[in-house]
Amino acid sequence: MASAAISPRTQRTRSALLAAGFDLLAQRPIDAIAIDDIVTRAGVAKGSFFNHFSDKPGFGQALAAEVRRALEARVDAANAHVTDPVERLVGGMQVAIEFALEERTQAIVMMRGLEASTGIDHELNRGIRADLHRLVTAGLARPEAVRSGVRFWLGLCQVALLNTVERRPTRAEAAERLREMAVLGLTGLGVSEARAQAVAKEAASRLNP
Repeated sequence: MASAAISPRTQRTRSALLAAGFDLLAQRPIDAIAIDDIVTRAGVAKGSFFNHFSDKPGFGQALAAEVRRALEARVDAANAHVTDPVERLVGGMQVAIEFALEERTQAIVMMRGLEASTGIDHELNRGIRADLHRLVTAGLARPEAVRSGVRFWLGLCQVALLNTVERRPTRAEAAERLREMAVLGLTGLGVSEARAQAVAKEAASRLNP
């Protein structure tokens, strides 16, 4: 039996809560935000919050997931015609850094609620998981990448994104950081030095043409 459609009123309430939370989370961590602040800014009753979210951490994670989905859509678009898993992984890192350069507020919101999205089986990590599987299957990555590669690469991307948000580098500086981190990450996975250097250099040139 199909589930009941969500009413327009329910959708509006959820959207209002998320919009209010986005503004507040961009200013301070979720622990420093009261639920009263969220519902007041959203213009809804306090009980409405708990109709949509179990608690504040879950609310923060929902906000982060919204941004992460937008980022993943950018990564998918950038990699739409790329089949090489090495290039796809570095392309994703490039897009993440570019996202932090261009959408700093959204990046801050995402970084403040990422606790639930680092699992190897998380839906938002399916792209990285698939690319790493191709790497290992092709004999281009260490066998350890099967279980720990997602966390390893995701960690590198998150640190690169966070560093970009904090330091506000120029595009040239960000491109050099991308090149360095991509080389370190790829060789750490087991990709050859020459291949890692070539792919990282190309990605850096796209970030700072």
